[in-house]
Amino acid sequence: MTREEALDSIKANIENENLIKHMLATEAIMRALARRLDEGEEEWGLTGLLHDIDMELTEGDMNTHSRLGADLSRELGASEPVAHAILCHNPAHGIPLETKLDKALFCVDPLTGLIIAAALVRPDKKLAGVEARSVRKRFKEKSFAAGVNREQISQCAKIGLELDEFIELGLEAMKEIAGELGL
Repeated sequence: MTREEALDSIKANIENENLIKHMLATEAIMRALARRLDEGEEEWGLTGLLHDIDMELTEGDMNTHSRLGADLSRELGASEPVAHAILCHNPAHGIPLETKLDKALFCVDPLTGLIIAAALVRPDKKLAGVEARSVRKRFKEKSFAAGVNREQISQCAKIGLELDEFIELGLEAMKEIAGELGL
């Protein structure tokens, strides 16, 4: 499966532009993580890109979300490690995170929301002016982006990154695709 094929399938299954942007942001961070951790960038990127492909098909039902996504990713030709990471990124299933890829997707998924929220409170609503230290400060404010699971983000330690380094890497990755994100 190519990135283009994955993106075509996403656009066929997802209407919500913000959800697509979240998936693009997740892909960007997963690619940056793969480079940082000396892992397969294409595989990690596709995992991030495809992870929520079923969100609208399951109508956000967390009991079915990611099960269908894992199946869809397999049908598209994704590897079993990609499908497994997609399946277990949803904690509702209680499937253990086994690989570095599983753990990476799990902690990257909510990080995108925190970074986007940090950009949206700025007067210009752009990523360019967001600094990692301000995202870190917002991370500590439980009322800021209250739906963002900070415990999940903190799992970055399980892939060998400290929180500050993880936030910096995520922010820089998203800045690289700021145009696609509209930020």
